Amino acid sequence: MGWSGPVWPPTSTVVSASRHSIPSGASILDAIYVEPVGPPAPRSRAPVPRHRRDRPSLVPCSSFSPFNGVASLLFDYSGYGKSTGKIDWNQFEQDAIAAFHCLEGLAHPLPLSVLGFSLGSGVAAAVINQLNAQRLILCAAFTSFRDATHAIGIPARLSPLVPPIWSAEESLRHCALPILIVHGARDRLFPVKMAAKLASFCGPNAQLVIVPKSSQPPLPQPELNFWGPVISFLTTAN
Repeated sequence: MGWSGPVWPPTSTVVSASRHSIPSGASILDAIYVEPVGPPAPRSRAPVPRHRRDRPSLVPCSSFSPFNGVASLLFDYSGYGKSTGKIDWNQFEQDAIAAFHCLEGLAHPLPLSVLGFSLGSGVAAAVINQLNAQRLILCAAFTSFRDATHAIGIPARLSPLVPPIWSAEESLRHCALPILIVHGARDRLFPVKMAAKLASFCGPNAQLVIVPKSSQPPLPQPELNFWGPVISFLTTAN
């Protein structure tokens, strides 16, 4: 989408990146694994979907996270980028699970986290209870797919045409993991009240961070005030 240029291969001598092809049903996912190769040592790792139709590039979280001791596996969902297969919500959930299992092999024995951004937040919340993760991070997230479509302007009367998928309440109420929810106060897609509602689903397990001057998506120029809490959450011991 023109937000960031390709950064493959990495130019830093303290960051290592490798390309991976991940089987997911009939699909093959295109993925990039980025990790620090010097101090500080990696403490937590998060699979992050790119879900953008562009050349391999590192979204901001993984652009600077290796320099803070955090490694990341980024992948394109089926039908996006160079990942094969068709765009389908069931397949997206399979993709997230397959990517996590790949990460388990790459990062063992380090603690693993899952980060979902925007569209990926719905998938992450839906599959989190099927994964052996230690933490969950939801950025620019929505409460359900139907709520998300209403937020972007689809009338409520058309709800029967929208699949009743990715309802975060059902999965988050049964999630015992520490959860961080980061949302921009000026988010143009999903209102801040969605983030507060997500936090209410989680009870005492959740931290809610509302970034005052941030809008969605904070991708053209990474904002430390948005991604800083994510890095802190990943690098702080339970």
